[in-house]
Amino acid sequence: MTEPEKIRVFSVDDHPLMHEGIAAVIRKQPDIVLVGKAFDGHQAIQRFREHTPDVTLLDLRLPDMSGVDAMAAIRSEFPEAKIIILTTFAGDVEISRALEGGARAYVLKSSPPKEIVDVIRQVHAGKKKLPPDIAANLGEHFNDEKLTEREAEVLQLIADGNRSPDIAKNLFITEETVKKHIQHILEKLDVTDRTQAVAIGVRRGIIQL
Repeated sequence: MTEPEKIRVFSVDDHPLMHEGIAAVIRKQPDIVLVGKAFDGHQAIQRFREHTPDVTLLDLRLPDMSGVDAMAAIRSEFPEAKIIILTTFAGDVEISRALEGGARAYVLKSSPPKEIVDVIRQVHAGKKKLPPDIAANLGEHFNDEKLTEREAEVLQLIADGNRSPDIAKNLFITEETVKKHIQHILEKLDVTDRTQAVAIGVRRGIIQL
């Protein structure tokens, strides 16, 4: 009898230690092999073409682009690519973006190694996987009104330390318009001030610090 082919995995992360950890876990699996790794989005796209892996483990935040953008580029060439987001970030907005972008699973780096390899096997078998804690994060804000692109932009500028006049100048809008955006942001995030809005925005993955 011929030995069944191993699941060929490709790892994308900007931390060498993460690659080493994944390699160590995969070496212990009789049915999985690590075929390549990349440290940023552009490398990921190029090396995906070279390896055409069965399953890709992709970090959400890379030095040159977001993991979601890297995934979009890969899937534009390889629509059937099976991609698992493996990240430290559990914000519902980031989870939504990843799933809408075509991720088959979303797993936290803090997950036990057994859970990660089980997800690899399930995704390879054609299933989608969302661990209970990730599904709960997603469900918590399911009915919340989302910030518009402009509102998220204003919130990011607030987080970067800009005052209303700076934001108005930056976005070529009036201060009055900025104030309206901020009012909508506070209402939608159910908070009373900018500091709370930034904290919630970061936690949920709407903005980054």
